[in-house]
Amino acid sequence: MILPSSLLQNAVDSFAQLPGIGKKTALRLVLHLLKQDTPEVEHFSETISKMRREIVFCKRCHNISDNSTCSTCSNKLRNQKLICVVENIRDVIAIENTQQFNGTFHVLGGIISPLDGVGPNDLNIDSLVERVATEEVEELIFALNPNIQGDTTIYYIQKKLQGKNCKVTTIARGIAFGGELEFADEMTLAKSLTNRLPVQQYVK
Repeated sequence: MILPSSLLQNAVDSFAQLPGIGKKTALRLVLHLLKQDTPEVEHFSETISKMRREIVFCKRCHNISDNSTCSTCSNKLRNQKLICVVENIRDVIAIENTQQFNGTFHVLGGIISPLDGVGPNDLNIDSLVERVATEEVEELIFALNPNIQGDTTIYYIQKKLQGKNCKVTTIARGIAFGGELEFADEMTLAKSLTNRLPVQQYVK
């Protein structure tokens, strides 16, 4: 794509690095910004920069947050004795959108996948085990994608939790095996949470 300005080209190249954004879409976005007043574009740029500079991860559950403790962990109206274990931030958002879950979360930051070079030490597993050991956790709900990697991760964590006085369940198979949690419709995801199963019936 040949453009009349190196500044325009650099902006298009930057937008094209975003997931799902091709060169043509990037060009449309950049040309749109060129039509806006300078203060609006500067505000847009500063908003993105400030988000990247100041956003942090909750020291307790590893969810994204504006403060050291996220709004979920600090909310006394949430059931702090119930933890939903998810792979990433997108899964937190998907579950929150169901409005059917009133507990807390724990974001692993991935799932065990030896082929991708991801092992247990690369994930937030030790902090989860510590939460169960030190907090009054009544139930741990695994809401991981229903695939081999997800099952492996559940099995590994379940072994780490042996001897802990905590009920361990997983979302029901309303989510098809091999499916992606973030792409499930809200009704299916909500029913999967409501009809969760003991892990012993799920991971063999």
